[in-house]
Amino acid sequence: MRSRNEAVLVGFTAVTNLADGVSRVALPLAAVAITDSPALVAIVPFTLTLPWLLVSLHAGVLVDRGDRRRIAVLANFGRLLAVGVLLAAVFGGWASLPVLYATGLALGVSEVIATAAVGALVPAAVPAKGLTRVNSWMAGAETLMNEFAGPAVGGLLVGIGVSFALGSAAAGFALGAVLLALLAGRFRARRAEQRQTVSGEIREGLRFLWRDRLLRTLNLTVTVLGASWAAWLALLPVYATQVLGLGPQGFGLLISTIGVGGLVGAVATVWVNRVAGVRWALFADLVATFLMVLVPFALPNVWAVGAAAFLGGMGGTLWTVNARTISQRRVPDELLGRYGAAARLLSYGSMPIATLLAGLLAQFVGVREAFLAFALLAAVVFVPFLRSVTEREIKESEADHEKVAESGNRSPSTTVN
Repeated sequence: MRSRNEAVLVGFTAVTNLADGVSRVALPLAAVAITDSPALVAIVPFTLTLPWLLVSLHAGVLVDRGDRRRIAVLANFGRLLAVGVLLAAVFGGWASLPVLYATGLALGVSEVIATAAVGALVPAAVPAKGLTRVNSWMAGAETLMNEFAGPAVGGLLVGIGVSFALGSAAAGFALGAVLLALLAGRFRARRAEQRQTVSGEIREGLRFLWRDRLLRTLNLTVTVLGASWAAWLALLPVYATQVLGLGPQGFGLLISTIGVGGLVGAVATVWVNRVAGVRWALFADLVATFLMVLVPFALPNVWAVGAAAFLGGMGGTLWTVNARTISQRRVPDELLGRYGAAARLLSYGSMPIATLLAGLLAQFVGVREAFLAFALLAAVVFVPFLRSVTEREIKESEADHEKVAESGNRSPSTTVN
């Protein structure tokens, strides 16, 4: 049963992120075909990430109140519907920027809910000792499909026609919903009989995150890193076409170098953790993100930008695997949805703001200069991270989780600072 659940979770992550990667290439390139304004094009990725800022906290409450598997299935059908409407607009000849923006918002809301639900059900679907392994495979599949196969396939399909890309994305979202139905187990959180108001439950999740020093530092750090990634993705369509002279296929392949790095990171996570320690594995992502955003400014060469993106993808997977495992070990089951939502409010919520700011900077200052601004932002978190994130606290989390697993209780206590 557990091995089947692991396969289902990895398979679901792979197919939905492949579909997501295709749509993230198809929508901005469809916008480029309508307008050459960097600011208007940047609004497309802005709409895809804005829901993390608007609805993530309420999605966390929903996930902690309901059946997490069923919620994830319904959210995937929401993605399917959004892509289907845009596909109809393309065939009907009424596709426009407002339609693209509306599709981006609908996909973003569905992604927020699906991600919160799947992230919260993982500890109930797999054994405690398998968390790092499953998180590694899921993160590898996520990065490989979202950043490598998805953009590469998306670029090729957009070269044939936007409808081909959108049809592939729709098929992936439909298959993801089917796969989730194969999960075995109970995926409703254990809750107290007396339920708080929605606002009260939101505050409880936010308080838990803020009072735990390790989790607070990790989330504030990834907020800055997420902003830098969002700016890179928002600037790249215009940068790749106008500065590097790439077409749709070249653009997709350039983004896909992130996925190659992510796959390497997923395979190497256990080894890196053993050799360097979890703290330095996390810190590697800070350095890699800084380089990924700096290189387009300092060295406008497709090979250099691709190499930096490879490092960014590798570092991002090292961070994702370790940060997810730490949180799954420190956060009680009944708070997993709300904690995850609060964490993503910070990390993903910064993305639409950064996307919009990157578009404005590119419009009025220049695309390369906008990359420099976000590289400097990424460098700001180096010192605070090294001061606050220690191997001692990370190891204490692992020890506490092992004691909880041995006692059979899935509501671990955490050190509040």
